[in-house]
Amino acid sequence: MAVETAADAMAPVMAFALVGALGVGSQWAAWRLRMPAIVLMLFAGIIVGPVLGVFNPARDIGPLMGPIISIAVAIILFEGGLTLNFHSLQDAVKGVRRLVFIGAPLGWLTSTLALRYGAGLSWESATVFGGIMIVTGPTVIAPLLRTARLSRRPAALLQWEAIINDPIGALAAVLAFEVVLVLNTTTTVGYAVSDLLIGIGFATALGWAAGYGLAKSFKRGWVPEFMKVPVLFSLLLAIFAVSDNVLHESGLLAVTIMGIVIANSNLPSYEELRRFKEHATVLLVSGVFILLAASLDFGALQKLDIRAGLFVAIVILVARPFTVLISLLGSGIPFREQLLVAFTGPRGVVLVAVAGLFGERLLALGFEDAALIAPLAFVLVAVTVVLHGFTLAPFARFLGLTGADTPGVVIIGGSPWTTRFAEALKKAEIPVLMTDPNFGNLRPARTAGIETFSGDILSEAAEQRVELVSYATLVAATSNDAYNTLVATDLAPEFGRDNVFQVMREKTESARHQLPRTLGGRKFGPEETHAGMNRLMAEGWTFRITRLTEEFTFEQWRATRDQSKLVARISAAGEIKLIRKDEDVKGAPEVRIIALRPPSDEPEDSNIQPPAAT
Repeated sequence: MAVETAADAMAPVMAFALVGALGVGSQWAAWRLRMPAIVLMLFAGIIVGPVLGVFNPARDIGPLMGPIISIAVAIILFEGGLTLNFHSLQDAVKGVRRLVFIGAPLGWLTSTLALRYGAGLSWESATVFGGIMIVTGPTVIAPLLRTARLSRRPAALLQWEAIINDPIGALAAVLAFEVVLVLNTTTTVGYAVSDLLIGIGFATALGWAAGYGLAKSFKRGWVPEFMKVPVLFSLLLAIFAVSDNVLHESGLLAVTIMGIVIANSNLPSYEELRRFKEHATVLLVSGVFILLAASLDFGALQKLDIRAGLFVAIVILVARPFTVLISLLGSGIPFREQLLVAFTGPRGVVLVAVAGLFGERLLALGFEDAALIAPLAFVLVAVTVVLHGFTLAPFARFLGLTGADTPGVVIIGGSPWTTRFAEALKKAEIPVLMTDPNFGNLRPARTAGIETFSGDILSEAAEQRVELVSYATLVAATSNDAYNTLVATDLAPEFGRDNVFQVMREKTESARHQLPRTLGGRKFGPEETHAGMNRLMAEGWTFRITRLTEEFTFEQWRATRDQSKLVARISAAGEIKLIRKDEDVKGAPEVRIIALRPPSDEPEDSNIQPPAAT
């Protein structure tokens, strides 16, 4: 093996740039290729690290690597806590409570048994590592949920379990290690118990006080708007550092509690804070996974034997399913949702980081088998990340717990023209949902068999009842231009700005009425106002679907339908894309186009007739 020298080391700035490029690049490539981002990040880190030797975190970053990972995990857990609003739990609250209070100790027991009889570790090492294995990995769950598009309740169960059990797992390892310390050193039981209780109590109180105090100061205007995020970050780091200094790993508990308190404080600036934290978390998850994979030591993995594979199999196929199914027994959660949660237990960065730390501590106490803890942790992380990365979405689809296979369209506003547009989408087999606060405006749509929701799409009721995961495109099309702009702006981060449209506003020519580009959605295809679209319906215009073939191309359609207003393109795979005016459209055989056609055009086989008058 070649000996690394100082000349081989990469400059720290270049190392950070490489980590950022690989992490974000992997996420972008995964989005383009429709692959699990976690898998690509793991693969990229291994390639530049142990395979090519271009990047070695211990060499190129040095002693900063440990603190960087610790702070990144703290921020990730805090952001996770910010997503845990108790109002969002609703029907999942009982399941989450069971996964925490029953699942955590039961998972500790089953993981310890898997380590003892599967991997062959001593009871001391197995008990400490088993506590850490309670963690299912918030750094992994979030990207997987984003890719898999799960239904609301199983997604909530997995997300809440991962975030809440994360600090619990770390503290379980601390508890187990304290017991081992008492049994193998002169440390007294009283000292160990008091140290543990003081640390946990201090972390809980500190996290709650920090969250409450921050929310109070934001509400009362004691912090200016431009300083809210800097103050938040500074306080977060301080709380983590102080708590961790009292009891190692208790900082994770403190920042998680702080995030949950802020999430349930009804802050006016909450959404802005959460969005910013989400962006920061994407960067941190990317960076930490690249560091994790690049730090892999093939020499350490060579210490493992076939029992490591047995251990991983027991964890995935026995320990995890048994823990979840027993925890959720009698909870009222449908069995297929229990199955999905039971067979979804990816581990992440926290497991590897904490396992490595306690492995070194156990080694110092003379437990030689503790040298296997770090490589076992990495193997478990790698296998579960790859396995669940590729199987979660198909398994969820098999169980019927994902959004529709064909991403649909949400139409905000019930009116004659939106009803006819929804009928066209339904006939094209595109899932469509129409919402309107006015129950009467939705009557024609319900008569036509369109799925509807009566209420405000921005309300908590909609958040709890509408499965937006089944839809990829939104059209804000009420008669209220201000409301359309509000909906498009608020939901743009969830749908993606390129997939949010709104009907043209009544007053757009005057500079006094033009909105900034950061507000609202893209212009809906025909570029007519709401009143203008209804006027076209009254004049006999209709939405029609045309299937292109090799004999009848898009160019031929355009040449013979120059008065038609193009609305959407449906690919051969059934994916819809709304078309803006003058946008370049690529036609191909089996592609279908939806257009708004004038009454002068001759009828076609897929004419969408106006609904019957009510």
